[in-house]
Amino acid sequence: MITSVLVANRGEIARRVFRTARELGLGTVAVFSDPDADAPHVAEADTAVRLPGAAPSDTYLRADLLVRAAVDAGADAVHPGYGFLSENAAFARAVTEAGLTWVGPPAAAIEAMGSKIEAKRIMADAGVPVLAELAEVTEADLPVLVKASAGGGGRGMRIVRTLAELPGAIEAARSEAGSAFGDPTVFCEPYIERGRHIEVQVLADAHGTVWAVGERECSIQRRHQKVIEEAPSPLVSDEMRAGLFDAARKAAKAIDYTGAGTVEFLADETGRFFFLEMNTRLQVEHPVTEAVTGLDLVRWQLAIAEGAALPADPPPTTGHAIEVRLYAEDPAADWRPQSGTLHDFAVPPGVRVDSGVEPGSVVSVHYDPMLAKVIAWAPDRTSAARTLAGALVKTRVHGVTTNRDLLVTVLRHPAFLAGETDTAFFDRHGLSALAAPLLDKEDVELCALAAALADAEANRASARVLGRIPGGWRNVVSQPQVKRFTSAHGEHEARYTLGVPDGPATLVSASPGLVVLEVNGVRRRFAVARHGNVSYVDTDGGSVALTHVSPFTDPADQVAAGSLLAPMPGTVVRVAVAAGERVSAGQPLLWLEAMKMEHRIDAPADGVVTELGVGAGDQVDVGRVLAVVSEEEA
Repeated sequence: MITSVLVANRGEIARRVFRTARELGLGTVAVFSDPDADAPHVAEADTAVRLPGAAPSDTYLRADLLVRAAVDAGADAVHPGYGFLSENAAFARAVTEAGLTWVGPPAAAIEAMGSKIEAKRIMADAGVPVLAELAEVTEADLPVLVKASAGGGGRGMRIVRTLAELPGAIEAARSEAGSAFGDPTVFCEPYIERGRHIEVQVLADAHGTVWAVGERECSIQRRHQKVIEEAPSPLVSDEMRAGLFDAARKAAKAIDYTGAGTVEFLADETGRFFFLEMNTRLQVEHPVTEAVTGLDLVRWQLAIAEGAALPADPPPTTGHAIEVRLYAEDPAADWRPQSGTLHDFAVPPGVRVDSGVEPGSVVSVHYDPMLAKVIAWAPDRTSAARTLAGALVKTRVHGVTTNRDLLVTVLRHPAFLAGETDTAFFDRHGLSALAAPLLDKEDVELCALAAALADAEANRASARVLGRIPGGWRNVVSQPQVKRFTSAHGEHEARYTLGVPDGPATLVSASPGLVVLEVNGVRRRFAVARHGNVSYVDTDGGSVALTHVSPFTDPADQVAAGSLLAPMPGTVVRVAVAAGERVSAGQPLLWLEAMKMEHRIDAPADGVVTELGVGAGDQVDVGRVLAVVSEEEA
């Protein structure tokens, strides 16, 4: 019998497992790297063990340290979560060889599915439909997908549309796969242009019962990584569902699977489907299945690990659930991940929130930038989308740029509501339009005015406390005060005279945290919070971060024309040019790796690389000059 469980993971999934463990009366053990020392999952555990270092390779990917932590902390079971070593057969064996209970499938099953090439062969032999591996790609095969044989999460994947692109795509995929998974093996398969990503949740016990619990659709993706997931799929008919469930059960039985797992398929609009891979662990998107079935999948993982038997049949599904992944990233800037302090984070009630952060948490450059998963259930799909979009609009998230506005736009998009959710959704509907801020420029101008008035009130309050002259005093009263801000919409100027706005807006009330303005007879509330030189303004229609513009310029902030600055802290993984080399606009210069992604730095214009200040393997901070490209004179 399990009495205490160590979660060999971090963040959201560690907190999720701890929640069920506490409900079962089990002890909980966390592990943490140095950057995670103050993370919520550490504070919530009964016991925590430090893994010295910051890089995953020194901490969460060290099987020896994790097993020793479990033994030293008195845990008798290890739950791997997802990612890191969750699909590592050697880690599963090390856990069991230490006399601990492995909360997952047998090591042999993990091993069988660890190579996508071998997994396809096993599935084909079991009668599961598969896409053929292309030993040699011809013009007739295009487009194709280059995929890493090991690992997942979209890493080591490249879409190739011309034969000329193929060698470079294979080289890039091999490099990324080797860095991420320690195995550079890649392969090619046909690419279904408007494919639907459908997956089936399975649960299997050691007594021969295999459940196909329900399907999920995860087609809304960026960089081959899921962003929005739902259950059930709007594509799947009863007939198709029967075929999917049959194939999933065959897949699990073919490798003597036990525990929770997911069989992933790629489907087309006609309902044909093909095996992609089997994830031998709990999926990030498991909450949508829990929402429509009432199951606690973590509870069943623990029960099956103790030898429990499943009932003959799984529960039916009811209603519809949708999950979004709230990331600290900027979709409009090629999904650039963000790091920094999360000053405030609050989601309104009425939805489920699985999160690894809380106000004050630091979003580290070392790990995936997901802040939380937000899940809504409703009797029907449209209601679930409406509930989830409404909750996201009212969510306060201050300190880092997120994909929140994009998620709301997608959930309200006519194509999404019609169930047209293939993997090319962002390309087809235009990322720039989908990633546009919810608030238009006119709304942001009002937000800037509210931020300026709130700031003035804060200054007055501070002056009164200190016994000084209020901050609105002027020798010439007729001259308005002016404050300038920048946002995604550009620059904004707010003018007011002794707290009275210039323009059509009328001030109803103002305090440092709340401003009420009336425009054309409509009263609007603006919640304002300032952190450093940024004011965060939340309204009923969305939010905006407004950076205060100083009237003075710091010479230290000046850089040479043509300088390419590091957009985030990271590691330079490849450099494609040399100093003195002529380059063309859009030509790749180097690649940065940060927060589980590679980011390409391109030449901004035709010119010459007059300075190259970094090399492969260098660690860089945000704002560091990576290279300087001097434009050629006409």
